[in-house]
Amino acid sequence: MARRTTTPPPDEDFEERIVDIDVSAEMRTSFLEYAYSVIYQRALPDARDGLKPVQRRILYSMSEMGLRPDRGHVKSSRVVGDVMGKLHPHGDTAIYDALVRMAQPFSMRLPVVDGHGNFGSPDDLPAAMRYTEARLAASAMAMVQSIDEDTVDFKPNYDGQESEPTVMPSAIPNLLVNGATGIAVGMATNMAPHNLVEVVAAARHLIKKPDATLEDLMRFVPGPDLPTGGTITGLDGVRDAYARGRGTFRMRARCTIEQVSPRRKGIIVTELPFNVGPERVVTKIRELVTAKKLQGISDLKDLSDRHRGLRLVIEIKNGFIPEAVLEELYRLTPMEESFGINNVALVDGEPRTLGLRELLQVYVDHRLDVVRRRSAHRRRKREERLHLVDGLVIALLNIDEVIQVIRSSDDSGQARERLTEVFELSQIQATYILDTPLRRLTRYDKLELDREKQTLQDEIAELSEILSSETRLRKVVSDELAQVAKTYGTPRRTVLLESSGAARKAAAPEELVVADDPCLVLFSSTGLLARTADASPLAGEGDRSAHDVLVSVVNSTVRGEVGVVTSQGRMIRVQVVDLPTLPPSANPPSLSGGHPVSEYVTLNPGETVVGIGSLDPDGPGLALGTAQGVVKRVVPDYPANRDDFEVIGLKDGDTVVGAAELASEDHDLVFITSDAQLLRYPASAVRPQGRPAGGMAGIRLDGTASVIWFGALDPALESRVVTIAGSSTALPGTQVGGAKISDFAEYPAKGRATGGVRAQRFLKGEDVLLLAWAGPGPARAVSATGKPVPLPEELGRRDGSGVRLTHTVAAVGGALGTTVHAPGAGGAPRAESAED
Repeated sequence: MARRTTTPPPDEDFEERIVDIDVSAEMRTSFLEYAYSVIYQRALPDARDGLKPVQRRILYSMSEMGLRPDRGHVKSSRVVGDVMGKLHPHGDTAIYDALVRMAQPFSMRLPVVDGHGNFGSPDDLPAAMRYTEARLAASAMAMVQSIDEDTVDFKPNYDGQESEPTVMPSAIPNLLVNGATGIAVGMATNMAPHNLVEVVAAARHLIKKPDATLEDLMRFVPGPDLPTGGTITGLDGVRDAYARGRGTFRMRARCTIEQVSPRRKGIIVTELPFNVGPERVVTKIRELVTAKKLQGISDLKDLSDRHRGLRLVIEIKNGFIPEAVLEELYRLTPMEESFGINNVALVDGEPRTLGLRELLQVYVDHRLDVVRRRSAHRRRKREERLHLVDGLVIALLNIDEVIQVIRSSDDSGQARERLTEVFELSQIQATYILDTPLRRLTRYDKLELDREKQTLQDEIAELSEILSSETRLRKVVSDELAQVAKTYGTPRRTVLLESSGAARKAAAPEELVVADDPCLVLFSSTGLLARTADASPLAGEGDRSAHDVLVSVVNSTVRGEVGVVTSQGRMIRVQVVDLPTLPPSANPPSLSGGHPVSEYVTLNPGETVVGIGSLDPDGPGLALGTAQGVVKRVVPDYPANRDDFEVIGLKDGDTVVGAAELASEDHDLVFITSDAQLLRYPASAVRPQGRPAGGMAGIRLDGTASVIWFGALDPALESRVVTIAGSSTALPGTQVGGAKISDFAEYPAKGRATGGVRAQRFLKGEDVLLLAWAGPGPARAVSATGKPVPLPEELGRRDGSGVRLTHTVAAVGGALGTTVHAPGAGGAPRAESAED
């Protein structure tokens, strides 16, 4: 197939000329020219300085503009315009993008541009060039250092009016330190950043031992060091890349598992994989949680700022194992990414795939050449200066004759010729003498010239030694690299983990969660909640060390729920897995490791917690007793979609004083009143009611008496009744009272809504019960601080008087029983009582 081209005639007499061209040949030629241009002029870095042409032109232009670190920033658009107008006519967008990347600390391990303004983030684009400012960073000065000392070759720019360097002197091994990425035609490069100190150590070792092996060099460069830190797992791919120039490794976010709230743990992400931004991670996690592909996450917050840096807080639901959730995050989100190393760079104008040793060798050879050319240039300059100083010294020694020769000459040309003849000077020396001001021809300047001459001779000798000795040359290069590492080096950021790199299997859903084992949920007299490690009963006997007594004990499972019953007739749902775990056998029972109930429920002013109960619809029912003598058996139809609901409709001024689980209708419901009356009757006498119901009459009260304790007891068990009497006129919590312990079997059963029988005979000064409790023995009493208080021996008569105690009692209970607080001595368990 051919293409016909028409060349327009310059005048009407010129005949039309048509040239037949083979399209395939034309396409092949054009494509190769395009590919060559992309490879050599845009996409691939030079292995010597690690810069692409646009990056090199930016650094050179900024250096020529005087934008050094000690100068002020200038608009980025000014830099872009200067680069585009003089050296890089490929559009301002490409130039600005390259400038921005060289200023981003999350893209470059050692940024060479100092940016001022919004230069973007891993998730966001930078501001427009008219809003940002830039100047060279301190490290960039090492890249352009001694560029004016004939260290590198220059070539004409695109229009031949300017010149630009073909490569930078690059005192920093930039290609390995900052890496590179680029897509050319038919090839691409993707090089990982490394730590400057490690790369310099390897380069110095190669300078000292040119036959060093890859294993020797990897002792200094064990792996990449990414700008964003993180963790690299699986070094086999890194070794392949260092050996052959190609390899793959996996990057992981750096995470810790911490207690983010009193009840929940969380995963704290402080570092992400290279080129991964926090918004990308947050978006992916939310998508997976919404699609129910990722379980166990209750909340996700991005708390990153410029002071603390990156901080993602991933809150884990209770009942899920944080370590297992973290593995799922690594598997499903960008918190773990792979990095494919492809070390393609230009060597002598030819694209090559290089391993670690080849990359270091190319750079070392470049620096040797730079230092050699710089030394030759400096020696040449010093020799030229020494030549002038020698001529000036001759003139000073023969100052009178020199003046006479100049004064007797017709013009400067004749004076120059006569000086060269009379004093055997060169044309350059004679010209310099004629151009020297007379003020310099003094005795002091003669001494200065002698010192300068000696200095020049010493420097020329040192430079000649460098040029004549390969060993000396290598030492200079090595020492300069050591100084660069000392000046610009920073500690390693990325952790390297040896791993096979094998893919992990997906975690099964049951592996993410805590096992739903049986347990006991405990509520103490000082307002603490906890659970046991299993369903083993707590020890009932033990020494009398400081301990709590139990208000309620409920059978549940780790992933189950319990309801907290309050004095205002509310039940609040609590997740058992949220509760701290206690040993399965505490002797004596103690909840010192529990958490205050206030961490799990919000109480209204004046509201207290009276007990806990099961939320299982098939479990034991709940029985409630109020201060005004109302009793209620609650039908367990608790709403599944509400965490807070009423379980009894209370009259004005009435409060719930007791809540007990009712395992059987054969159990007795027990009221104890402030006027020392005890009433017991079977639970079957009370009809179960729905949650809104207000209950029915439970006990008949006389005068101003009120119910101070309510509970449910199994009549088949051997139980005890504890009552403590005192004066109603005493200040709450100040009197010790008289205590009596009697057998529960001594109290006869009566009908519902009757008056009951006397539980304690009041002595002189006693007119009210301060505290009462009934349950399986032995009974225990504690003070407000949880210290044990001795109780008297059991009294045979149910209506006998009490024995005066030695300390004030705040609560009474048993190993698995229920307790009540003395009125005014703390009431029902308060949230703040955990401070005791």
